[in-house]
Amino acid sequence: MRFLVRLVLTALALWLATAIVDGIHLYGDSVLERFFSLVLVAVVFTLVNTFVKPLIMAIGCALYVLTLGLFGLVVNALMFWLTGWVSEKLSLGFYVDGFWPAFWGAIIVSVTMWVMDLLAPRKPVEQ
Repeated sequence: MRFLVRLVLTALALWLATAIVDGIHLYGDSVLERFFSLVLVAVVFTLVNTFVKPLIMAIGCALYVLTLGLFGLVVNALMFWLTGWVSEKLSLGFYVDGFWPAFWGAIIVSVTMWVMDLLAPRKPVEQ
């Protein structure tokens, strides 16, 4: 259940990025079609961040240290851009124009998910 809630929240964060950033596009004939498209893109986004991002982080470990973590912003942008590319290839109706829209979209999604995590109730820790 928590996974589905997280997936819908990710879809909401992706929608916010499409609404704010000029180079991120969401296509669909109806609101329902765009919603399901966003949910599928959220699945792609989750898979990319689960499987590809750790590999990139391990390979670019030295760059994280040299840039004091700022390389993470570039990695997040590349993962967002990759999500847009995969979504476009799967005809999901989600497209990212280039690196800079991906950069700002990744920041918006990250901040939105952080705020949603703060607002979401947590299970009490058992002692």
